[in-house]
Amino acid sequence: MDDRPFLRLRIASTTLVAVADLMLLAWQYFHGGVPSHHFFDRADMPAISNGWGGLLLPLMTWFLLGRVQKRIATQGDAAKRYALIGFVCALLFGVLLSVFFTLGDDTVSNSMFESLFVIALVAPIYRAEYLLGLVLGMAYTFGGVLPSIVGSVVAIITMVIYCFVRAGLLRVVAMLVGVAKRA
Repeated sequence: MDDRPFLRLRIASTTLVAVADLMLLAWQYFHGGVPSHHFFDRADMPAISNGWGGLLLPLMTWFLLGRVQKRIATQGDAAKRYALIGFVCALLFGVLLSVFFTLGDDTVSNSMFESLFVIALVAPIYRAEYLLGLVLGMAYTFGGVLPSIVGSVVAIITMVIYCFVRAGLLRVVAMLVGVAKRA
């Protein structure tokens, strides 16, 4: 497989993310200062400046697109379509989650966040394209660092759910179906 087109996409995407974030940071700097966000939106927790996103988001984009490239190389061209669909869905999810959080609708934003663990039972949302989409979708509202940290933790938890909990549930269902067929 020729990796040059994907390498160009990777470079272009990383550059686009870097330029977009630096433009946002410049706008924030000249309009009241670069904001900081507290963990869990609690003032007693440490605050992290959005400025760190200027470094973290391009690095994360480069790394995660490299992971997507490796998976596409092993799974074939059909994986490209699924990666793109997963990225777009996660991007929209991150944007909607940010919108509901900004509007102060904690019920919807909490429900959306918790739904990730249910979605993990049917879809591999721990993959790189999902993480990248979620982080980029939330970056405007929360900066680059908090979505990266939260998204990485959620990716680990959803990987455990998809790979182990889901597999265990499927085995139990298969056993129950086998018992029902024998009866």
